[in-house]
Amino acid sequence: MEELFKQVASWIALAVEMAAALLIAYGALEAIISLLIPRRRFEKANLFHKRRQIFLRFGVWLLLGLEFELAADIVRSAISPTWSDIGQLGAIAAIRTVLNYFLERDVSEFGETVKEGAPTEA
Repeated sequence: MEELFKQVASWIALAVEMAAALLIAYGALEAIISLLIPRRRFEKANLFHKRRQIFLRFGVWLLLGLEFELAADIVRSAISPTWSDIGQLGAIAAIRTVLNYFLERDVSEFGETVKEGAPTEA
């Protein structure tokens, strides 16, 4: 029964990691397309505003992907047999949590400037 639980948890963790990779890939593709395909001519100030919006949107996809990766780490920690494995997963989870915190803070700060409509510099 324990082996079955480990196998199921391993598949769940893998599926969640695949979902994270797909979310991040989708966000990256969306950002690249938004940067390469102009919808209309932009003045310089509007170009900066557009880039900020693209960054914000991509940042949200990255945040979602990091949350999924963290969830996969939590599931994987349930099946880690040794303290070394648990320590490694803990370190990875801590790094992802710190990345998530700073990315979320940047997205919030940029989101406020975009809402205000303030022109920004590149």
